[in-house]
Amino acid sequence: MKYKLPSGKYYCRGCIGLGRASEGNWLIRLPATDRFEKRKNDGLTWQGKLTPLQQEISDQLVLNFREKKSSLVHAVTGAGKTEMLFQLIATCLSQGKRACIATPRIDVVNELYPRFQAAFAQIEIGKYHGREYKEPGLEQLTICTTHQLMKFYQAFDLLVIDEVDSFPYVGNAELHFAAKNAVKNTGMRAYLTATPTNDLLQEVKKGTIQLLKLNRRFHGGLLPVPKEKLFIKPFLNKRQQIHPALLTEIKKVILSKHPLLIFVPRIEEIPTYLKTLQDKLKMKELKMAGVHAQDPQRLEKVQAFRERKLDVLLTTTILERGVTFKNVWVIIIAADDAIYTTASLVQIAGRVGRAQEDPTGLVLYCYHRYTKNIRTSIKQIREMNK
Repeated sequence: MKYKLPSGKYYCRGCIGLGRASEGNWLIRLPATDRFEKRKNDGLTWQGKLTPLQQEISDQLVLNFREKKSSLVHAVTGAGKTEMLFQLIATCLSQGKRACIATPRIDVVNELYPRFQAAFAQIEIGKYHGREYKEPGLEQLTICTTHQLMKFYQAFDLLVIDEVDSFPYVGNAELHFAAKNAVKNTGMRAYLTATPTNDLLQEVKKGTIQLLKLNRRFHGGLLPVPKEKLFIKPFLNKRQQIHPALLTEIKKVILSKHPLLIFVPRIEEIPTYLKTLQDKLKMKELKMAGVHAQDPQRLEKVQAFRERKLDVLLTTTILERGVTFKNVWVIIIAADDAIYTTASLVQIAGRVGRAQEDPTGLVLYCYHRYTKNIRTSIKQIREMNK
């Protein structure tokens, strides 16, 4: 991504957010020289217990790390991938080695960090993403966005990339370059996803990565199969009036007392839907908000929804994956929009039914035309449930 400065020199816009790199500048990097002592204990303070299926995956991850093999964990949404990582991380730390968990989304970093803090209470953990700027430290365990990997060079003995199929990591040459260079030459990688990409599956076929598969959620329940609803007329008409049938579906969820995530394709649609719903629902106690990637209050709104301080949250695909909300139900407006790939539809459906005491729930696809992505996502979910 080369652009020219007034001086005639080229610079790269691919990583401009980390500081401009111009033609003729010196870039100096050295492998990390940090040393950590081997531990008598592995630092794991988590007292939970894995299911037998989770334990199999966890044991194989540890074995692969010891045998210097990379792994791809293909597990359904809600399978408990985070908990399956604990023993792998503990093994790495106990050997005096350094580990990193990277993910493309800021929201997922903020979700993972407190869970690992609780699981490794005696370990200093670094947290890095673009909304909390700070220079990288020398923590033995790091949790960060994949963009932050550009700041590390041959630093980690173990790199775990969660939600590896997610935007902006997927198909991004700069981020793949950063992930490759952040690991030591002797280091191992583990990839986690519910919807593996073709390039990773090709690596599995070549034998360079071992595939570990888990088709059951941690509570043993099935994935919720989405319901479908065809709309002939627009979801919002020219007078900004919401479709009566869509309004009815939203009311049903609100009256059921379940928190509701409403996905819309475009950022600019959120204020319109929000205002229309507030005008039409006329429920004094109802608390609603909208959130998107550029929202300065994004983190606060997501946390408020998690704490049930909001009843309805309108969102773009930024919350399609990696976040957990208890008892949530989901409605996707314009599920036929090109923004929703098969993988994103599967991930959105996976937000529902993640609690052991509430393993089912509503996922509603609202559309004008039945697309291949809608059909394929439902087919994949049914196949995972077999």
